[in-house]
Amino acid sequence: NKLFMQEAIGAEYGEGFETFRQDGPLKVDVDFLNDRLQEGFLKRIRYAMKPDEAYGLIFSWDVVADTRALKLNAWKQLAFEEGKEIPQEGDVLRQILNAGADHVLHKVLLWGKEESELDRLNSRLTQLYYDNLLSVTEPMEGLQEWLDAVSSARIPCAVVSGLDRRKMVEALERMGLLKYFQAIVSEEDGMESMAHRFLSAAVKLDRKPSKCVVFEDDPRAITAAHNCTMMAVGLIGAHRAYDLVQADLAVANFNELSVINLRRLFANKGSTFMERQKQIVEKVPPKRKLTIDTI
Repeated sequence: NKLFMQEAIGAEYGEGFETFRQDGPLKVDVDFLNDRLQEGFLKRIRYAMKPDEAYGLIFSWDVVADTRALKLNAWKQLAFEEGKEIPQEGDVLRQILNAGADHVLHKVLLWGKEESELDRLNSRLTQLYYDNLLSVTEPMEGLQEWLDAVSSARIPCAVVSGLDRRKMVEALERMGLLKYFQAIVSEEDGMESMAHRFLSAAVKLDRKPSKCVVFEDDPRAITAAHNCTMMAVGLIGAHRAYDLVQADLAVANFNELSVINLRRLFANKGSTFMERQKQIVEKVPPKRKLTIDTI
């Protein structure tokens, strides 16, 4: 269960993951995928005519559904069942939503110390989350309209999560979003970090990591996307705007996005126009001024 865990970022210093084939295990990392997923001759012609199709969009589950409400409701229900209360301080709520369940139970709420007790509470918390997921029928604001736009541009999309695949598919069907996603990365894929999930999504979409855009609301996941040479769009909400400064683009909701935004992201890739540079001064000998003495 990785729903209430703080996952590793991943892909630091070229770290990858192994995939198993008939001829043995294959080590897959960012550089390998950027090299092997190069477009063939026909694809290059197609992407030259329709450049938007060369991109791949990867959505975190946290920006598809209102997972903050789901998690908070699960914690409140668990507190009610255990006859306890959750403090309403902002820092406590922030840790409850962003930190791992074991840390919250043991260090923040002080509800249990024994490993067996922590396992029981963690298991029940996960079950409550899945129960609440059954009532979710609406996606995040503006998401369906944005998916309609990228679908019209024939840009493939993937959704990544630590959820059970069956429950994830059922939730997407209830929200009317399943038809928009060509790939799903779930708990069954066995990815060990955020970056591994993003790389797995790139493989399933048949797009180079360097041509993918990740939509996230977590600063750590944005770092993972950049470790994978992917672009990152930050959704303001779970974290404040200044926590998402490393994102290539930060927006309040999906209504602020258009396909042209994707083109601009990649148009500026590798540019140093925001870096400080010394002004180049041409060394031209000064002109002599005509004076009375010269005459």
